[in-house]
Parts: sequence; C-alpha cells; structure tokens
Amino acid sequence: MRTAKIERDTKETQIRLEIDLDGTGASDLSTGLGFFDHMLTLFARHSKVDLKLNVNGDLEVDGHHTVEDVGIALGRAFAQALGDKKGIRRYGFFVLPMDETLAESAIDFSGRPFLVFNAKFPVERVGSFDLELVNEFWQGFANAAGCNLHVNVPYGGNGHHISEAIFKSVARSIRAAVELDPRETGIPSTKGVL
Repeated sequence: MRTAKIERDTKETQIRLEIDLDGTGASDLSTGLGFFDHMLTLFARHSKVDLKLNVNGDLEVDGHHTVEDVGIALGRAFAQALGDKKGIRRYGFFVLPMDETLAESAIDFSGRPFLVFNAKFPVERVGSFDLELVNEFWQGFANAAGCNLHVNVPYGGNGHHISEAIFKSVARSIRAAVELDPRETGIPSTKGVL
C-alpha cells in the first residue's frame, strides 16, 4: 500500500498527517486557516490522494509556521509513500485555466529537491491568509519530497484564483507523476535508483 503517516512536533506546530496515494481524493483536515484548508481540499480532490490532516500551530503569531510545516510534512509523506519509486511515471505536468488565470506546473520525483516559483499575486492577502505563504508551502514540499517542482503563472488578476489554480495544477501534475505505469517494471531512471 502506498500510504504514509507523519507526525511532526516542533515548538511551533504539532502535525498529524496521513496520505493514501491510491485514494479517491477524500480529505479530512483542519489547519486553523480556512483558506489553507480550502487549498488542501482542492489539492486532495485533484491529485486523487486521500489526505487526513490535523494541525495545532502558533496562529497567534501568524500562519507562516503552520503552512511551511504542513508543506514539509506532506513532502515527507510523499517520499515515504513512494518508497523506491518503482513503477511510477515519475514526471507530471499540467496547464490549468481558471477564469482569467493560467497556471502551469511540472514535477519530477527525481530525489533532487528544487523549486522554481514564478507567480505574482495582485494582492497580499485573501481574507487573513498571506499569499506569500503559497511559495513557502511548495518550497517545504519540494525539499521534503525530494522533487523538482516548477510553477509558472504567466497571467492572472485575482489572488484567490491564482492560488487555487496553482494548487489544482500541481495536484494534477502530482497525480500523473505518482501514477503507476503498466509499462514500467523498475525504477524510472537509467541510473537504476532515484
């Protein structure tokens, strides 16, 4: 079973997270940040990864630690659930339109962490959620998952739409990359290891 359970306890956050890569996109989560919960619900639905998440973070400070640490925990969960990555497609990409916004993403579960994030938000916040944390979340995810992740938003005019398009596009890219390839019998690399 391609599943993982992660517990991450720091002085700033306590996180309990479970994923099933072969799920249906179900989610049961609570981060204390309504907009972030919305983004993660969309992520689960479009990646088809079941996600259970409970976070107790230092929201009296702000949302930074909560969002970054969830990214790290989710990345670790993917690394654990993928194991040696035998049989996966490895790469995924998706171009997602959302009203006036277009988000493009590409991912490689290569074992080499790197994030390229080209997205500008026309506003600083959606409600009380600081939109610069979208980058922080994906940075934490890429580092912990050991993946190359490229996000590009060539245009968009609404902060909510830009964030949502990014989460959905990356979810769809991940869905393609972690899918089992019936033609791949081993590790999808000439090196024999990822």
